[in-house]
Amino acid sequence: MPTVLITGANRGIGLELARAYSERGYQVFAACRESSDELDELADATISGIDVTSEESVAALQAIAAQLLDAPLDILINNAGIFKNETLDDMDFDQIREQFEVNALAPLCVTHALLPLMAEGGKVANITSRMGSMEDNGSGSYYGYRASKAALNAIGKSLAVDLKPRGIAVAQLHPGFVQTRMVNFAGDISPQQAASGLIARIDELTLENTGGFWHSNGQQLPW
Repeated sequence: MPTVLITGANRGIGLELARAYSERGYQVFAACRESSDELDELADATISGIDVTSEESVAALQAIAAQLLDAPLDILINNAGIFKNETLDDMDFDQIREQFEVNALAPLCVTHALLPLMAEGGKVANITSRMGSMEDNGSGSYYGYRASKAALNAIGKSLAVDLKPRGIAVAQLHPGFVQTRMVNFAGDISPQQAASGLIARIDELTLENTGGFWHSNGQQLPW
């Protein structure tokens, strides 16, 4: 049975990814700060109490996953993230630092910790944002979110280079403007639609196209 581990799986895109992979027959390991009855019902194992910004918590995630897995991990989806806005008239540097911790450093920490559990043929999907694109930035503001997602893209590209010899492919995936709590449900696609597109991109991920930056609809995005 193929396996997938998803961070931030308790709601929104993460929950729908967990649901979709469960329906496809995957063994789903769902990591989150707080679980829910809905997640507990569909995941094979819910690993709650995980703070992806804490090295001790990530080490605990690695230890628990190692005990639960009967075979190497096939797919790791770094989905946990936060979204804030800063403008030149309303700046909050602590908030910017927090976004770097959650959106950029945490995926690297989680990936590094779980690599020993992955075998050749594995895949890492970093849920990023087109707001991390410098070429696509035409509106400014959102300093912490834009910069943290750009940093995640750079981290993901380096991971793709370093992990290719191990047979592990890496993708940076933008889900779209999704109707989730993170954006006060102001998006233009549902979490279910986003999850479906993201899974299609993960299915297409190979060592030949590793390191790319894609929209969930298949469009290649500019750096």
